[in-house]
Amino acid sequence: MRKLFCKRFINLLVIALLFLPIFSSLAIRAHAEDTVSVKLLSVNDLHGKIDVSATINNVNYGRADYLATYLKARKATNPDNTLIIHSGDMIGGSSPVSALLRDEPTVEIMEAIGFDVGTVGNHEFDKGTQEFLRMVNGGDHPNGTQGYNGMDFPVIAANVEYKDSGKLILDPYAIKEVDGVKIGFIGVATVETPNMVMASGIQDIRFTDEAAAVNKYTEELKAQGIKAIVVLAHVPGNQSGETATGQIASLAKNVDDEVDVIIAAHNHVKLNAIVDNKLIVQAWEYGKSFADIDLNIDRATGDIVEKHAEIVDVIQEGATPDPEVSAILAKYKEMAGPKLNEVLGYAATPMTGGYPIKGIIGDNALGNLIADGMNDEMKSDFALMNGGGIRDVLAQGEITWENLFNIQPFNNTLVTVTIPGSALEPILNAQISSFGPDVSISGFSYTWDSAKRKVVNVYLPDGTPIDKNGTYTLTVNNYMYEHETDKYKIRQYGNDPVQGPEDLQATVNFVKSFNGPIHYVAEGRISEDFKAPELADVVLHEADLRDGSYLHEVKVSLEATDAGIGISHIEYSLDNGVTWKRYDEGLTINKEGKNSIQYRAIDKVHNVSEPKALEVFITPASVENAISLVKQAEGNKGIKTSLIAQLENAIKTFEKDKEDKAYQSLEKIYSRISELPNKHLGEVDKNEIMFMLQYIIEHRTETSGNEFPALLAS
Repeated sequence: MRKLFCKRFINLLVIALLFLPIFSSLAIRAHAEDTVSVKLLSVNDLHGKIDVSATINNVNYGRADYLATYLKARKATNPDNTLIIHSGDMIGGSSPVSALLRDEPTVEIMEAIGFDVGTVGNHEFDKGTQEFLRMVNGGDHPNGTQGYNGMDFPVIAANVEYKDSGKLILDPYAIKEVDGVKIGFIGVATVETPNMVMASGIQDIRFTDEAAAVNKYTEELKAQGIKAIVVLAHVPGNQSGETATGQIASLAKNVDDEVDVIIAAHNHVKLNAIVDNKLIVQAWEYGKSFADIDLNIDRATGDIVEKHAEIVDVIQEGATPDPEVSAILAKYKEMAGPKLNEVLGYAATPMTGGYPIKGIIGDNALGNLIADGMNDEMKSDFALMNGGGIRDVLAQGEITWENLFNIQPFNNTLVTVTIPGSALEPILNAQISSFGPDVSISGFSYTWDSAKRKVVNVYLPDGTPIDKNGTYTLTVNNYMYEHETDKYKIRQYGNDPVQGPEDLQATVNFVKSFNGPIHYVAEGRISEDFKAPELADVVLHEADLRDGSYLHEVKVSLEATDAGIGISHIEYSLDNGVTWKRYDEGLTINKEGKNSIQYRAIDKVHNVSEPKALEVFITPASVENAISLVKQAEGNKGIKTSLIAQLENAIKTFEKDKEDKAYQSLEKIYSRISELPNKHLGEVDKNEIMFMLQYIIEHRTETSGNEFPALLAS
């Protein structure tokens, strides 16, 4: 019986195994039919760099026609179920081929690529609310393209509203249906936007809390049965292992768990992380990469059940630029060509810009050049240039108008105000953050302490401290002047504003003013070296006489060291610090009597050491002083008396205008002393007396032309 049961069981098992592949295939097919595969391709922070390639480690990245090739190729792998999206800053800070036409060329390229939905970043508001809305909705601009009709895809913003009515300036979300399932996209911009654009342009709007806005409209989407929700957030974050940190991580933790994916932006980094079961991505900058996000959405529930992403670099090698986008680029480059290619000057060396840094040398070459140009244009005393306004580097070689536009693309204008000298320090302190200083400077230099985030000393170009009771003119751009929070304190301390030209024009004029190659470097205008140099002890040759005095002159050698930026020079004063002279290689003191010398060192950022002082004595070489030395000498009294008598006779001979006879007497006295044994005249005393007499005789030799070889050789 047991054998029969086992046989039947084995037969049933074999039959089951034969049918298992069929059932497995049916299960897989059923699972595939139960979910929808969706691909999202996201771009952030393009900044209108449609014609720009970036070369990093000899690899070329980016450019809009290559970006288009990559996006279209990825879309072709799932053509009906792919959406192309962005998370803001697609325009603003653009290259001139786009900016000269109000960024309408960038919009045309985005439409050619096939973007489906996007949101706003801070740079969309660079030229104010109304100009941004024209970009979205269409309408002609005097500097734009004829017949501009706006963006052909929805732009959404859930946290940007009018101050007077509280109404949103755009729709808060967009709903896209893909193969029968609906996906909700909610857009938000960083609440810090007002601190990063011209305050006067956005006085009519406000930016509300990002998480609150997302949660509010997530509820609306859920009420419509939509559970696949993606947030387009122009909010920064950073990668930390498999997770993310920063503001984007906080946003993820504070929004509804129905949110599945967040597209970050703003700080131009690569980000592919999971926070609170939410996928967060950000794809670098300027079209150099994009995010490829794959989703599986349950047909029955409408919820995202699988999600993962890849950050894809747009590498030009091996790729063919998209012909449609290439044609658009060519069209606009031809329109802008003559202006772009105008040669304005020549850079002798490469120049980098951006923000100043911590350390001994904190300034940068390009920031110095731009700030000097602002000062020169407005004929002001000082100038400040914000680091975020310097958007490119200047390569060695010819400097074209396009080069300078890419460096200063925001069309800001210059403003000059009058400030008291006492205001410069608090203005500088206001722009120092935990990262370091914000602004490049011209017309002065300063040292600062990063631990305290405060200025230590402010100096004028000649190294003198700023006159806090004086009045100075200060030039900035209108972004700094019109900053909503007055972060830079320009409006607080500045009076009598005078408007100037565009900042770019000031740089153009300055570059054109050079007759030859331009050579700018980081030179320590901004420095953390606030320690004074150290003075070494004075180096003097041995005194001529035992009392520490010298005959005729003494050479003084001054030295100093500096642990920071290095010594600029040493100064000395012979009138108790009333006047100071620059010390070069040596200092000779020959004034009879006591000489008081003060000396100090100055480093290359104008730190000054505490002065030191010394005294040197010059004893004139005279027969009278020789007599004094004999009187003080140790030795035979009779010999000393005899020597004194002979020296006194020499003086009487000089008084009778018989110089030759007097000098002959001194020679004989010199010879007699040299032959005296030490027991008759102490050796040290003898040498001092002989040294004095030799100098008297040699001094006469220099003036009379006679020579005394025996004396000179002794």
